[in-house]
Amino acid sequence: MQLTFLGTGAGTPSLQRNVTAIGLTLSHHSAAWLFDCGEGTQHQFMRSALKPGKLEKIFITHLHGDHIFGLPGLLTSRSMGGVSEPLTLYGPKGLKTFVDTTLSLSGSFVTFPLTVVEIVAGEVFADEHITVTAFPVNHVIECYGYRIEERDKPGELDAEKLHADGVPRGAWLQQLKLGASVTLPDGRVVDGRNYTGPAIKGKSVAIFGDTAPTPVASELACGVDVMVHEATLEAALAEKANGRGHSTTLQAATAAKLAGAKRLIVTHFSARYRFADCEKLLAECQHVFPETELAHDLAVFEV
Repeated sequence: MQLTFLGTGAGTPSLQRNVTAIGLTLSHHSAAWLFDCGEGTQHQFMRSALKPGKLEKIFITHLHGDHIFGLPGLLTSRSMGGVSEPLTLYGPKGLKTFVDTTLSLSGSFVTFPLTVVEIVAGEVFADEHITVTAFPVNHVIECYGYRIEERDKPGELDAEKLHADGVPRGAWLQQLKLGASVTLPDGRVVDGRNYTGPAIKGKSVAIFGDTAPTPVASELACGVDVMVHEATLEAALAEKANGRGHSTTLQAATAAKLAGAKRLIVTHFSARYRFADCEKLLAECQHVFPETELAHDLAVFEV
């Protein structure tokens, strides 16, 4: 999987940061997902390797403008670009009203199948490759974080053992890799579990919406490979941050440590912070959680 940060600012855009949007490229196929869609997201798409035509799902954490005001433009531009692939939106109650109203009042429309799913806490999507679970976080309006988990992959086939046991090459190797039993052309029944290595652990990512510190964080991000968390303000401004439903650098780092996350990427920085301030913000995080990285617009991280 790959994360592309299209916007890393909080509240309002600045000359250095756009507002929130995060692309997730999946490892099992070429589709892309988007988490939040702040104003100007479609411009950021043009500056990145992501393509609107490959966009399959959009997950909205909450309905504040810096997380959804880019939706109408992205949807209509996608139509004007001739994209016919379906798109599904997930988000809190009110998302469908927002989309329907903005499109209707502006005389706009979409030319592709569009589904809006208004979520509650719990599993919101699952297929044979991946699951997405929503967790309520601590903000001033209804807000969710999303845990994205790849299912474990079958272990590698032991080619040497197959050869030693006289198992020939053929279409049945794929079934053996899945751990199934197959009947070979010579009549032997072979159990794939005897020829596969340990399962390959799927990747996991936790993408938080805006949130003040919350006990839910430890469940949402428990043991994930990458945790994406807001760090709107520096540690000295905790009271101000928490009063507005946000977290500081130290609070984000503490949440990652308590959750046992392997890496932390912080984002959603107040417009008061310029690039020159980033070293201080990063140092505050790394004091508690050394495996912290700072996101910036158009940054790409491998998971």
